Amino acid sequence: MTMRFQLHRRDFLKTSALSTLTVAGLGSAGALTAVAVEPFKRQGTARLRLSLAAYSFRDVLQHKDPARRITLFDFVAFCAEHGCDGTELTSYYFPADVAEDYLIRLKRHAFLRGVAVSGSSVGNNFALAAGPKRDQEIAAVKRWIDRAAIFGAPHIRVFAGPKSDLPLAEAKTLCVAALEECCDYASKRGIFLGLENHGGLVAEPRDMLDIVRAVKSPWLGINLDTGNFQTDDPYGDLARCAPYAVNVHYKAEIQQRGKPKAITDLSRIVKLLREAGYQGYVALEYESAEDPWKAVPVWLQRMKEAIRA
Repeated sequence: MTMRFQLHRRDFLKTSALSTLTVAGLGSAGALTAVAVEPFKRQGTARLRLSLAAYSFRDVLQHKDPARRITLFDFVAFCAEHGCDGTELTSYYFPADVAEDYLIRLKRHAFLRGVAVSGSSVGNNFALAAGPKRDQEIAAVKRWIDRAAIFGAPHIRVFAGPKSDLPLAEAKTLCVAALEECCDYASKRGIFLGLENHGGLVAEPRDMLDIVRAVKSPWLGINLDTGNFQTDDPYGDLARCAPYAVNVHYKAEIQQRGKPKAITDLSRIVKLLREAGYQGYVALEYESAEDPWKAVPVWLQRMKEAIRA
């Protein structure tokens, strides 16, 4: 018994040492810093769960005509009625100075409709030099972390920021520092942050992976948006980033560099997510021209069938 314990302990120490070297990113070329975070290593097979992002109904959630406007409560009901496992409640559509009571009522409403809050999304810019504007951006993300903890969102989509007059390396370093600060705050509330491939600093997968690998926090991953890599090989680039995904936004259209938009190959997206061992939500974020009232139910049904296949 004693010998077995000692062997196990030695193996553990070896594994810990190797892990430390890996996380330190020793020998990696082109890294933003000396730190390299590994992809998530999930146990078991891939599990994809259907969600819908409130951004899909952005026009009616903010409609000037009260008769045509819907609320987040209406949106949650829509998700339930169309068989979604989750509902993504984008921050843009909450009241400006939302009260805690509203967040709790929304959480209760989702629970009673049998829909989990799969996450939330915020708009931010972390590619700013030190100063009041940068402090405000970080404070706003922290404020939504607090709110997400109340209404039950386990994940928040965040942005890196647009390209600016700052040198790219400096902007990426600033982004990493802001993400680390916000991840430290989010970790105390059990909430993941997902950096989205949303153009700007992270328009190319290399830069996206540089930043994610450099952030020293197990509470950061990628919010993988299937429509946002307008590169030479969007599907290949999505596959490169999928092992780091903590949430997925599925777009009906995809665009290769220099070519017109095309309908996204849904089965190919599901396949690359399964091959990455992804376990989590795949949220339809509908941005195409067709009326979402007509198009969203069709796409949700297609996604259900693809996930079941």
